[in-house]
Amino acid sequence: MIEPIPTLAPEPPHSLVERIANALLKLIRWRVVGTEPQIPKFVAIVAPHTSNWDFPIGLICGFASGFLRRPYGFMMKDVVFRWPVAGLVRRIGGLPIDRSRPHDIVPRMAAVFPARGRFLLVITPEGTRKRTGYWKSGFYRIAQAAGVPIVPISFDYAKRECHVGAPIVPTGDLDRDLTVICQFYQGATAKRPEKVGEIRFRDVRVEESSKR
Repeated sequence: MIEPIPTLAPEPPHSLVERIANALLKLIRWRVVGTEPQIPKFVAIVAPHTSNWDFPIGLICGFASGFLRRPYGFMMKDVVFRWPVAGLVRRIGGLPIDRSRPHDIVPRMAAVFPARGRFLLVITPEGTRKRTGYWKSGFYRIAQAAGVPIVPISFDYAKRECHVGAPIVPTGDLDRDLTVICQFYQGATAKRPEKVGEIRFRDVRVEESSKR
């Protein structure tokens, strides 16, 4: 069961990294719309994800807005965590996952939260830059298992804006919660619009019944 969302007092600004990020943000003519949620832990979902540019722009927006002052992480395939880049990938927040064991991902990621006073897990629910027919529901299940809210974030390349939404507490009603999430992402223009798929979950119930 999700507990009421705790709040935090805003932190004093701006570190050198944040100043540099703000300068880069002006240089690329982007801006962040919305503010960092003043809550200690949450899952941030970033969409639409259609280009390699999403990652550097996301880092710039994250540091410029103060989003990444807290400890943070994002999931990457474990094959990336090899010499000579393994140390760098971990340093910038990479968390290795074994895609050959998909059933371990949700409990493993959810287990990261209790050990930390503050933490942000960033997930791209499409799971790939290619066009997909549905979103992966892992972010929702991780948030539920960890007892933390979901914060939606969108990249709008047409307006050069990164939008930060209000925290969403998972209710367990997938259809209702996904409707709220869909409303947030309406109108966001991806870097490659032709690769944007439908925002929906795969019907796991149908798949499970077909295996019986």
